[in-house]
Amino acid sequence: MMKNQTWVTEFILLGFPFSPRMQMLLFGFFALFYTITLLGNRVILGLIWLDSRLHTPMYFFLSHLAIVDISYASNNVPKMLENFLNKEKTISFVPCIIQTFLHMAFAHTECLILVMMSYDRYVAICHPLHYSVIMSWRVCTVLAVTSWACGSLLALVHVVLILRLPFCGPREVNHFFCEILSVLKLACADTGLNQLVIFVASVFVLVGPLCSVVVSSTCIPFAILRIQSGEGRRKVFSTCSSHLCVVGLFFSSAIVMYMAPKSSQPEEQQKVLSLFYSLFNPMLNPLIYSLRNEEVKGALQRGKWTQRAV
Repeated sequence: MMKNQTWVTEFILLGFPFSPRMQMLLFGFFALFYTITLLGNRVILGLIWLDSRLHTPMYFFLSHLAIVDISYASNNVPKMLENFLNKEKTISFVPCIIQTFLHMAFAHTECLILVMMSYDRYVAICHPLHYSVIMSWRVCTVLAVTSWACGSLLALVHVVLILRLPFCGPREVNHFFCEILSVLKLACADTGLNQLVIFVASVFVLVGPLCSVVVSSTCIPFAILRIQSGEGRRKVFSTCSSHLCVVGLFFSSAIVMYMAPKSSQPEEQQKVLSLFYSLFNPMLNPLIYSLRNEEVKGALQRGKWTQRAV
């Protein structure tokens, strides 16, 4: 029976079912958001690279977050923008699977990097006397490499499990990129194992890390209250609140997307959630850190004065 079926060599990304005029409008908006994402994260990277005062573990992890956000958005958004302009919204099988792998790898890595940043803030505020020992550059490097390695390995597991499935029927991916859940719906076989692995991976990189962030965050307010200087309390609070905003935005959308009952999520809602953490989060992260972080704002001011002096 299987021998008589035609195997799929390319998919059609349905994207957003709007009129051509609305699609052009969305193209303009999303192209602007993508540009802001690239510029904002590159500014963060440039500041951390050039300003020696930002050569600390916290900004080391922030630089990795900026790299992940640039890569994350660049994996999904350009193809979405291209499809807004083209009538043929096709993508070949191999590029589709690569897009799925990269999306999952960057998503998992971002989760783990955010946890490392939370741990760094916990140690800095609750154990300041031992901070330089606990968060040495060697430890930071190991934590960053571990985050990238675990994210990539988990994504590889997902892809290997997808490649074992036959795709011989419908070609329409009801999404604006090759999102794993939407691709699995097109498989001509049981995807129960894939769904189970996605759920277990979500517990590992979403629920577990989020619980650790919540636990560490409950200790931080008490440590802040022990700081004698009002200026010091304000500085620490602005840094922690910025990070918690980023954590809340990313984890809440990802948990709803991958752990909420699928029957309660219309497909169009899933697209909006994916758009939120694929484009809006990477765009908002540098804005949140620069607007609410005193050290980043100070680095921006020093950069302006340096330019004027030159």
